[in-house]
Amino acid sequence: MKYQWFLGTLFIAGISTQVVAHEAPIEFRAAGSLKAAMTEVIGAYQAKSHSEVAPQFAPSGLLRSRIESGEKVDLFASANMKHPTTLSKASRSGDVVMFARNKLCALAQPEVALTSDTLLTQMLNSKIRLGTSTPKADPAGDYAFKVFERAEHLSPGAQQQLETKALQLTGGPDSAKPPKGRNPYGWVMENKQADIFLTYCTNAVLAQKEVKPLKIVQLPDNLSVGANYGLTVIQDAQPHAAELALFILSPQGQKILASYGFDTPTLP
Repeated sequence: MKYQWFLGTLFIAGISTQVVAHEAPIEFRAAGSLKAAMTEVIGAYQAKSHSEVAPQFAPSGLLRSRIESGEKVDLFASANMKHPTTLSKASRSGDVVMFARNKLCALAQPEVALTSDTLLTQMLNSKIRLGTSTPKADPAGDYAFKVFERAEHLSPGAQQQLETKALQLTGGPDSAKPPKGRNPYGWVMENKQADIFLTYCTNAVLAQKEVKPLKIVQLPDNLSVGANYGLTVIQDAQPHAAELALFILSPQGQKILASYGFDTPTLP
């Protein structure tokens, strides 16, 4: 993939890709679902460029609010296109490029009888506790509620029932925080806070690595919802933010993301 068009957007953000001396680290903010993958991406970038990166990971909606409130950020990687596009339209950042895709899976307790074909029936089961992330604050919650919208076409009344029963357990400003180093979804499920949890497939894989008995079930095509991840350079970012953005889009960066289960648009 050629990046000339994206380089142009970096100038819109008020920066140049010219290499200049700097001391401050690149202030990088990224969706929580990117933490494992982006930690490796950052390590590879720092080894290659010798530039320092200061990353923080949190729900994308909360990060957008922090940027809008004036937090000093150079580069923002969101779990959807909406939050970075909102910043771009408000002239707070350059253009937005999609750098990865994800999709939702169902993470289930081992005792729950669940297949793709029975997922909707089990989610509607009054005895099943259904967990999601927090809509608006965390795109994973928004995507889960889109699944509920799709369920309405299959079973009238399902959307309201699912939205009412959904336990918004993660991703919100007041959500309980897992112990340091723990995957929040593995922690939630290990503590039996939900029987089924809708989250990104990449998150589900990480959760299962921590809590091996958990089951991962693919959503059927008629419920499946994809997630496009957007990258944007913030207004007045330091020059090296452009280099990090391009590294994420490079074959090396994309291969790392792909190794964590993300679909990557620039790889064949």
